[in-house]
Amino acid sequence: MNRTYEITKRVFDFAAAAVGLAVSSPFMLIFYLLVRCTSKGRGFYIQDRVGKDGAIFRMIKFRTMRADHKHDPDPTIVITDDHEAVTPVGRFLRKFKLDEAPQLFNVLAGQMSLVGPRPTVPEQAAEYGDFERRRLGVRPGITGMAQVNGGTGLTWPERIEWDIYYVEHHCWMMDVKILFRTVVSLAVGTEKNVHRFRDVRAEEKT
Repeated sequence: MNRTYEITKRVFDFAAAAVGLAVSSPFMLIFYLLVRCTSKGRGFYIQDRVGKDGAIFRMIKFRTMRADHKHDPDPTIVITDDHEAVTPVGRFLRKFKLDEAPQLFNVLAGQMSLVGPRPTVPEQAAEYGDFERRRLGVRPGITGMAQVNGGTGLTWPERIEWDIYYVEHHCWMMDVKILFRTVVSLAVGTEKNVHRFRDVRAEEKT
């Protein structure tokens, strides 16, 4: 990895997270109170996730499901917004990805980046083979290559392929494109903008 890129990306992440938290803190307080006041349980959902080089950290997000819902550790199981366990406020937060906003604290702490593979749970990482383990070579991100190419509209193996492609080719230009495409995806919906990894790679070779 280019050392200059790594340092400047960390500086950018820290500055962007600090500014983002300063600007969004009033809204985050409102979201927190809405979650607390409209359903039983804590306002935040905190879970162990696997970061760079396999380091475990506590990822934070707004709680979007009932507190009594048992979370399956398998990330290949997708909880859709119309699932019975998702609260009305949680449905709104999920639609615009606002439930992920508290992860700016993780970025500030250096556990995550703005852009990178989404962090998975320890149970899943423990089953990684050599190929899948390569996605742990960079800090996990709030958004990433898999998210802007379809997110949960992709199969789990396809998401892995996109993530590893990012790990092997990431640079400033790629990060900027992913951030831009993230904004576009929020407007049109990630599942409506699905790009199959092998189809895209085949087109690039022709």
